[in-house]
Amino acid sequence: MDTALTPIEIGLTTAIVAVDEDEPVVLVAAGSKSQSPAGLPSGPFDPLAHRTLEIGLRAWVAAQTALTVAYVEQLYTFGDRGRHARAGDTAPHIVSVGYLALTRLPENVEALRQAGADFSPWYRFFPWEDWRTGRPAILDETILPRLAQWSRDQRSDPARKERLRLCFGSEGSPWDEEKVLERYELLYEAGLVEEAKRDGRVATVKEKLGESMRFDHRRILATAIARLRAKLKYRPVVFELMSNEFTLTELQRTVEAISGRHLHKQNFRRLVEGTALVEPTGEMSTSTGGRPAAMFRFRREVVQERHAPGLRLGVRS
Repeated sequence: MDTALTPIEIGLTTAIVAVDEDEPVVLVAAGSKSQSPAGLPSGPFDPLAHRTLEIGLRAWVAAQTALTVAYVEQLYTFGDRGRHARAGDTAPHIVSVGYLALTRLPENVEALRQAGADFSPWYRFFPWEDWRTGRPAILDETILPRLAQWSRDQRSDPARKERLRLCFGSEGSPWDEEKVLERYELLYEAGLVEEAKRDGRVATVKEKLGESMRFDHRRILATAIARLRAKLKYRPVVFELMSNEFTLTELQRTVEAISGRHLHKQNFRRLVEGTALVEPTGEMSTSTGGRPAAMFRFRREVVQERHAPGLRLGVRS
């Protein structure tokens, strides 16, 4: 019996998120000339050079992108073999530790582009997650009919219909913006995303449901989006994406961009005032194109004043 052990390598993959003119964007490494899909920044963990995983992550992010990421959070460990292996593959098995990192869009992104990376809207990969202007057409035109057919398969698990209802808000159930990963996993299991074809789950994918990413990076990005959407409600992480001074309209649009929801203006302002997360600077902005708007800044001391301050978003208007 062959007792040789399969070598395992530890990789670090991060979803570096910023907001660009009301659009949530993620840093991606562009595909090559062979049309390989885009991917998230990733690199190996060197235990001799880096005392911790996060130190290693920050080191190669700074080296590869020249970006300084203020907020970093570990998401999950991704180690499914079938996600990117090929039959007969004997290469080292890669266990990827996924991270979410938040930054502000750099003023000069040309250096990133020269290195083959750029910020890209994350709804490019998940178009069904953007509800800011209403229910996405792709849901009723493509996704739900395909998933309904999949759930009715006589060989299927009886729980498929219930999972469809909970994940995609079918049959009158509410849409939960935090179930980003569950929705992507359901589409993958049903063989409706390109990654399922690439991994040998299905022979063909008839419709293009968002752009695919290399390896299991779209799964990692889905995890990051879900985590950030949930985090908005109990931690003031949104301010890691804001300028030092901002208007309440800019703050609302950033929250809407991340959550994929449209928020009622007056309700949002009452929510912000009630949480005491911001304070006026005494300055006015004239760049709104209309009446001058008051400028605000984040009150960082609020983190010490009470537990888990955040924006507990209400029902979509």
